[in-house]
Amino acid sequence: MPPTAEQCGVAPVAKKLSSQPEPEEFEQAPLWTALIAYLNLGLLVVFGYFRDFLRLFGYEATVGAKEWGNEGFPPLYREFESFYHRNVYHRGSQLTAAPLAGVPGAEIEIIDREWGPHLSSFKLSDRKRKYLNVGSYNYLGFAENDGVCSRETIKEIRTTGCSVGVPRQELGTLCVHNELEKLVAEFVGKEEAIVFGMGFATNSLNLPTLVDEGCLLISDSLNHSCIILGARLSGAQIAVFKHNDLDDLEKLLKRSIVNGQKRTHRPWRKILICVEGLYSMEGTMCDLPRIIEIKKKYKAYLYIDEAHSIGAMGRTGRGVSEHFGVSTSDIDIMMGTFSKSFGAAGGYIAANKEVISHLRRESHAHAYASPMSPPVCRQIITSMSCIMYTEDGTRRIKQLADNTRYFREELRKRGYIIYGDSASPVIPMILFTLANICAFARECLNRGLASVIVAFPATTMLGARARFCISASHTREHLDRTLQILEELDPIIGLKMSSNRPTSTIGDFVRHFFTRTGKDTRAVD
Repeated sequence: MPPTAEQCGVAPVAKKLSSQPEPEEFEQAPLWTALIAYLNLGLLVVFGYFRDFLRLFGYEATVGAKEWGNEGFPPLYREFESFYHRNVYHRGSQLTAAPLAGVPGAEIEIIDREWGPHLSSFKLSDRKRKYLNVGSYNYLGFAENDGVCSRETIKEIRTTGCSVGVPRQELGTLCVHNELEKLVAEFVGKEEAIVFGMGFATNSLNLPTLVDEGCLLISDSLNHSCIILGARLSGAQIAVFKHNDLDDLEKLLKRSIVNGQKRTHRPWRKILICVEGLYSMEGTMCDLPRIIEIKKKYKAYLYIDEAHSIGAMGRTGRGVSEHFGVSTSDIDIMMGTFSKSFGAAGGYIAANKEVISHLRRESHAHAYASPMSPPVCRQIITSMSCIMYTEDGTRRIKQLADNTRYFREELRKRGYIIYGDSASPVIPMILFTLANICAFARECLNRGLASVIVAFPATTMLGARARFCISASHTREHLDRTLQILEELDPIIGLKMSSNRPTSTIGDFVRHFFTRTGKDTRAVD
């Protein structure tokens, strides 16, 4: 059992924190940058078609997958579907999917890869390099191989092993699963909770058990793909509102209630609003107080995904509900994952007893999937208990908040375009073009900095970005070193594109003279 607050000698801290939603600012690309971005992508596509033409006659190697031995059968996939991957994404494959040789802490070791001709294959070398890590979701620094979490996890392996080997509904429920579910329910402030071995499946396989034909599922346009998949699998009617545009949400609700179901115009059996607490590609938070106000007004249910906010937001890590000072009783279904703030894997759903009992009976993720590994359960129990009852947990949350505030303020002050709420540890820095992000990632690696880059189709055409994930394991020296590297790269790549940045040269003035309020650069799924 986890230690109590009295056993640790620490009084539980208050769970409520009042806060107001911040106005969102999405600075757009300067006109010249937008033109370069479109030209960049256009040239890649044109040359891609030219290269495919040469491949027909054997003048260039084909590195994409090909089907063999299926003469007379229709192809399982169309080769054109891999066009973008083959001719655009593949060019930057050296900058992605790097194999790690250790825990994703403030510093990581990456294994060097030896690449074959045309980047068609690679093999791992014996060389390892150490990098400063600003790309992992290790918000509270619990992804570590020493300390109390590791020791407790090793004990659990010796006691119960690594796998159960049978689904939860048969003989797959251990005492450690029940202990974890009880602790999660207490932590998030709900009556009961149920845990699953995979965070993605927590959404994609449980939404179909909550809504089906005759129901309406209303989703934010930037919800994660696991929510989108779950919504499609459910058979419910899907409606999408603009990201964090609650006026659009209310209009959509009004129109849907008035019109009813398609063709029959019967009333909806139920309406479920799905949002995320913290959007991992934008760093923005949902306006939870107003969403609750709207859902109460129109008698809809609220499903909130706190994959990135639980543990990382709020004074005691209880997520966006604590951040905004909202009662969890106003949220019908709370979902979250353990792979970010808790240094583990899997996900949970917390709700009232009736909903959880329904999921235990009907959820495919509960009835057919392998249960969460016992040592993973123990890692979560130990890290969550640390957050709830110890000074170390309180220190980690405060350190994360301080690091986030400092790094965001420095980036904004120096003229980089960043998105997101001031309290969000996810900090996207907008670079706009494919060339920029590839050059950025390569130069960062050359200087010992490991970061994450994202581009189309994960974002819009002009939404290419680098994404920094701040951790409690970062020191001020780590953050200052990152800022120093960005300063070194600005003259090379041109990272400071904000219209609010300090300018001192005629070149800067000319470069940012043609600003615009054009197309959205926010990410999409």
